[in-house]
Amino acid sequence: MLKGSNCSNGLANGRKVNEMIAVIRTISLGRKFYFGIVSTIFLLGTVSTALAAGEDASKLGEGDQIRVSRSLRNPERIREKYSSLQKSDDVFQALSVDGTQTSPTSSERVAFDFWFYTADVVLFNDDDFDGYYWGIDLLFDADTIYDVADVYAVIYLSFEGGPWNETAVTDSFSIFGASGTDEYVLVTELMSGYPTGHYDILIELFDAYDGEFLASFGPGDNSELGLLPLEDANRDAPFEETPVVVVHGGGGAISWWMISMMLLLFLGTSLRNNRKHRQDASIRRGKLD
Repeated sequence: MLKGSNCSNGLANGRKVNEMIAVIRTISLGRKFYFGIVSTIFLLGTVSTALAAGEDASKLGEGDQIRVSRSLRNPERIREKYSSLQKSDDVFQALSVDGTQTSPTSSERVAFDFWFYTADVVLFNDDDFDGYYWGIDLLFDADTIYDVADVYAVIYLSFEGGPWNETAVTDSFSIFGASGTDEYVLVTELMSGYPTGHYDILIELFDAYDGEFLASFGPGDNSELGLLPLEDANRDAPFEETPVVVVHGGGGAISWWMISMMLLLFLGTSLRNNRKHRQDASIRRGKLD
């Protein structure tokens, strides 16, 4: 009988050892699974953040390696006539977005014989009704102490407080002292290379004879020249009633963060099942004891 009892105890102990081994293996697998899920979520979050940062840092796409603006120089300020008048295209290098609004000219000339009296901006062309326009109707009035002077102006745009980018150049025109009847109008349409955002406008005046810098006028002089909501025509898609679902790496209908949440839910279910297995194993050990 003693021998049989020892045999039964040995079998029971063997079962306990097997149950303990099974529990240890389950716990080990659970830990590996847990760390695997956490690592995956961390990796997906890192990739998602990098993609979002890439989008913010590089709003210029492959089609924005050059900028194209289409200008109409000094028309009568009746916008209904603009479409029927011939415009000319100006092509510039890609928009510069890194830096500050330093003076685009090297001249630091300080003089009082030329100045700007006023400037006015009217924005137009917003086909998708998102509040960002690709048409700029710019009127400005430059004055001088002289009876008459032949000048021209260069127009610059600054994207989100970045450096000034030349956008258009006027023809040569005459200003007559401090007359209020020699205003100049420049109508510019941004065709490509201008990402959606807020822009400042700077006007610089030059002597038409020798190109000498004469005066400048910007957002610091007139608030109407600052924080203008603009984008190019390529980004101004016509409004459509049919909703469009966009899926991409940085967000949309399905994003990396949504995938991460699904993985977390799956992880929680797995851990709950793992805990249930351990409880069942504990119950079986109790019965064996």
